Amino acid sequence: MSGRKLRAAQAALLAAAIAFIALGVARGEHLEVLQKAAAVCLECIGLG
Repeated sequence: MSGRKLRAAQAALLAAAIAFIALGVARGEHLEVLQKAAAVCLECIGLG
C-alpha cells in the first residue's frame, strides 16, 4: 500500500471511530457501561 493510500485508510478509520463514539455518547451508552463497571467492581471486593 502506498503512503497516500495508507494515510487515507487511517483517516477513514479514525473518522468512523469518532462517529461511533459520538453515536454511543448521544445514546447514553457511556452511562450504562459505567454502571455495569461499578457493579462488577463492587462484586470483586465483596460489597455487592
